[in-house]
Amino acid sequence: MLTAEQAERYARQVALREVGAAGQERLLRSRVLVVGAGGLGSAVLSYLAAAGVGTLGIVDRDRVEPSNLHRQILYGPADVGLPKAEVARRRVLSQNPGVSVAAYPEALGASAARRIVAGYDLVVDATDNFPTRYLLNEVCVRLGRPLVHGAVLRYSGQVSVLCQGQGPCYCCLFPAPPPEGAAPDPGVEGILGATPGVVGTIQAVECLKVLLGLGTPLVGRLLLYDGLSGDFQVVPVRRDPRCPVCSGE
Repeated sequence: MLTAEQAERYARQVALREVGAAGQERLLRSRVLVVGAGGLGSAVLSYLAAAGVGTLGIVDRDRVEPSNLHRQILYGPADVGLPKAEVARRRVLSQNPGVSVAAYPEALGASAARRIVAGYDLVVDATDNFPTRYLLNEVCVRLGRPLVHGAVLRYSGQVSVLCQGQGPCYCCLFPAPPPEGAAPDPGVEGILGATPGVVGTIQAVECLKVLLGLGTPLVGRLLLYDGLSGDFQVVPVRRDPRCPVCSGE
């Protein structure tokens, strides 16, 4: 049952007929792991904490750099040089002291990924590198955890909900990572500061839909955002029956 303080804080969300007090209580019991506390992760963490997701985990081994500050809104100049996971944890708790936040300032190897992911209901891919994406995908398939994927570059981004039900996994969409040196480098190509905010906010919405059983999550669909045109496009994507990760073969 919601406390008086919780009822007041989440009043506008509880007022949604599809959410109600029962849905808010469900969120407060939910556990979400966010892998990557950069531009995407900043938006995801802020909105999930504000929505009252009861337990949040933050995985990021990096430290805050000056070049992060134009898009990673959890950090300020005083945080430069500090571990992102720890700073993000403090900032999220300052936004909503009523949630629990665990920081994992470590590299996410295979054993660590299995250990950490097992403690959460849902995982958010807010990473910026292919090895971690493929590792998270495999672990989420094996453990049966939904994975909310997001990626950004320059003025555009994409979102999908993977590893859930009959929908595809990340490996179905992208069977192999690009050859070394072939993938665009954000440090070279650049990124408009608000772009991760748009994409990360959509990821947060998809998380809440999955946790609450609302609407139609982006399972079997890839949402593409073009910031220059302002266009959104949704592309159907299918599960690969011969996928080495999720087909069971």
